[in-house]
Amino acid sequence: MAAAEPMGESDRISALPIDIKISILSLLDLKDVIRTSALARSWRPIWTLLPCLHLTEDLLGYRNEGITSDWMELAHHLVSSLRGPPVLFEFSQTFLSDQAPFVQRLLDLLLQKGGVEKLYLEFVCRPQLVNLPPFPSLKVLQLCHCHVLLPSGFQGFRSLATLELDHVQISNDHLNFLIHTSNKITTFLCSGFVTTQLPLSVNISLPLLTHLTFEIDDSIEKVLLTSAPLCLEQVDITTSNHIYATPKKFAPVALGLLISVATVSSLHFDTGILKCLSLVTLPYNFTFPRLRSVLFSFVVDTMDKTMYDAFFCLLRSMPFVEELNLMCSYQINRVEILKEELLGKKRDGFSCLNQTLKSVKINMGNAMIGVILGKFFLLNAKVLKLMKFYYWKRFYTEPGMIEELQKAKITSSNAKVVILCCREGGTINIK
Repeated sequence: MAAAEPMGESDRISALPIDIKISILSLLDLKDVIRTSALARSWRPIWTLLPCLHLTEDLLGYRNEGITSDWMELAHHLVSSLRGPPVLFEFSQTFLSDQAPFVQRLLDLLLQKGGVEKLYLEFVCRPQLVNLPPFPSLKVLQLCHCHVLLPSGFQGFRSLATLELDHVQISNDHLNFLIHTSNKITTFLCSGFVTTQLPLSVNISLPLLTHLTFEIDDSIEKVLLTSAPLCLEQVDITTSNHIYATPKKFAPVALGLLISVATVSSLHFDTGILKCLSLVTLPYNFTFPRLRSVLFSFVVDTMDKTMYDAFFCLLRSMPFVEELNLMCSYQINRVEILKEELLGKKRDGFSCLNQTLKSVKINMGNAMIGVILGKFFLLNAKVLKLMKFYYWKRFYTEPGMIEELQKAKITSSNAKVVILCCREGGTINIK
């Protein structure tokens, strides 16, 4: 009888090449990864080669006072035992205790190992102090609720391609220095700041920038994209809820940012931007010469007549737009104003609608709003080829909706494809 072999030493998985084993472990939760070290001697060192280290509360555990000391020691042991620098390091916690000193020790330890390529740090509610180590190969940096300090002698992240800041506390000088010295950034996402001093003045000078997402709130005094690159593909400009309380304060900020991204090819904006633009005036003959696609988050119950004027003025500055996507709200508090402004007035100057707009997609929160918008674009966009309505069955309640769209389609000059797409399945082709 052959001698029994040690458990796990000769199974097929253990016989796999080490790079395949690492790929398998990369798909597991870190707790399960650590447990594999008990399978066999050949498995014991593999977790120390993992490219990604996710320290979330599922792994760390917590009590009312936060992370327990045992788990702190384990996390420190994990980082200390890594044979080389991981590609990604994530620390995420959603409880209130101050864990910044613990995280700082881990970051300093990672710097000693050569740094990481991707760094994700997420705290909760209030920013916690983080002294960013100068990782030489950092490509992706995502910070949420962090109080960021740059180290003395900081020269920038020379390889950084993606920067995401979500309610970060940082000084004006440090923010602009971080942006300007990381000049390979292609994607910049900013969702508000936490300020304890004066509002921030942000100058974005990034020659390789392709994607910009920026939320305007009361922490911002000015934001400009200086020397906007021709490679700019997509810009998302949104506003915080505070904007409706003091729109005059935000109007110059929104106008300045909008003008500075004139070279963009795809633009997303919300109703708050229209509120700002209703208080200022776009420069005469200002246009978006490369803009082809527009997404507008359309909250009807916040729209007044001056905002519709701003909407049409903005449309006229988009002479080459080909695709328009509208995200509509559920509320219909001001639907009569919508109907009057779109269907009750003669709107002229729509060279963009008459000559280039080929596709309109309307995500309907309410059928009545969808019909009004659909009729407007069917009657005004002369080269429109496709119109799609997306709806949920529970909102498909407007009587005579299909008949209204049929009339608008017949009245319009060109044949168009008009389709109703139910999100629960099924389509209706309006003839």
